[in-house]
Amino acid sequence: MPLRPSRRLVLAAAAFGALAACTQRAPSDAAGVAQDADARHVNVYTTRHYGSDQAVYRRFTEETGIEVRVLEIGGAELFDRLQTEGDQTAADLIVTVDGGALWRLAEAGMLQPLSTPALQAAAPARFRDPDNRWWAFAKRARVIVYNKESVDPVILRSMDDLAQARFRGQVCARSSANTYNLSMLAARIERAGADNARDWARGVVENFARQPQGADTEQIRAVAAGQCQVAISNHYYLLRLQNSDDPADREVASKVGVFIPDQDGAGAHVNISGAGVSAYSPRVAQATRLLEFLLSPESQSLFANLTNEFPVRPDVELTPGLAALGRFHEEQIPFEALGRRQAEAARIYEEVGWR
Repeated sequence: MPLRPSRRLVLAAAAFGALAACTQRAPSDAAGVAQDADARHVNVYTTRHYGSDQAVYRRFTEETGIEVRVLEIGGAELFDRLQTEGDQTAADLIVTVDGGALWRLAEAGMLQPLSTPALQAAAPARFRDPDNRWWAFAKRARVIVYNKESVDPVILRSMDDLAQARFRGQVCARSSANTYNLSMLAARIERAGADNARDWARGVVENFARQPQGADTEQIRAVAAGQCQVAISNHYYLLRLQNSDDPADREVASKVGVFIPDQDGAGAHVNISGAGVSAYSPRVAQATRLLEFLLSPESQSLFANLTNEFPVRPDVELTPGLAALGRFHEEQIPFEALGRRQAEAARIYEEVGWR
C-alpha cells in the first residue's frame, strides 16, 4: 500500500539550510527504537520520480520477498515531513537527489550511521558520507549543450566560457532556485571562492538570451530551435531525447551537441542521488538490504539503462549512450560542500539578478 503524501511546502534555499541547522537530533540505536526484524516490508521516502527506481524496487521484492512501500515527495516537503514526524516517522530508507540535500538530512540527525562490507565494497570513498550516514548510488554531470550549426565545440573549454563576451545574448538557463544550479554554484564557491562565483554568475546573466525558464529539457529545445546557442543541462536529458519514441524529440537531439567542460582544469561538476537509513527506522535490517541492493551491479545497470545516470560503481559497464560521452575528469568537491554553501549560492544568484 502506498504511503500518503502531506502538503507540499516550498522553502527558499537559505531558509532550508537554516532549518537544517536548527533541528539536530540524536540518531537512533537498538535500545532507542523498537526493531521489527521480521517485517516483510520497507518504507521508502523518495524525491526521485523515475521508472528505473520502480524497476529496482520490483527486482528487490522478487529477490527478497520484502515489499517496498514508496512515498514520492518533493525535496522541501521531504525535510518538512521528516521534521514533523520526528521519531514517529514511517520512513525506513530516505532517498533524494543532490549531495547538499543528503548533507542537510544528515546534519539534522535524520539519518543514522550505518556501514556493511557490501556497501564499503560498492561505493568509492568520495561517494559516501565520511560518517556513513548516506551512500550515493547514481551520479549526473552538468554539461554544456550547444547548437551544432552555429557553435564550433573547439571554442569550448569550461563553464567559464558561458560568462565570456563572445556568448552575449546566446545563453539559456533554468531558474537559479533549481537545486542543480544551486549546487553547481555552491561547488564553485567551495573551489574558487565567492568572488569568482559572483563574477561568473553575473557574466552568465549578462549573456542570457531570455529570462530563465523551464527545466533542462526546455533549455535543450531552445538551443535546437536557435533561441540560444548554448545552455546548461544535466547530461541525461539529452540522452532521453535521443532515445525517445517521439520523432520530434529525436529531431531536437540531432540538432545539438554536448560538451563536458573543464577537462583541462577543475573537472566537470557532478552531483549525486543517494540514500540513508532513517534515524528512527524500526526496520533497519530491511532498509540496509535495500540500500545494499541500490548499489548492486544489477541496480546500477538499471539506473544506467533506464535513467541514463552514471553508475557509482566503477565495475559497472556503461551503456552505449553513456560510453559515447566517455570517461571524464570530475570536480573533486566534497558533496557536503553543496549543502554548506547553498545559502551563499542563493544570495549570489539574487545579487546578480539570476532569477
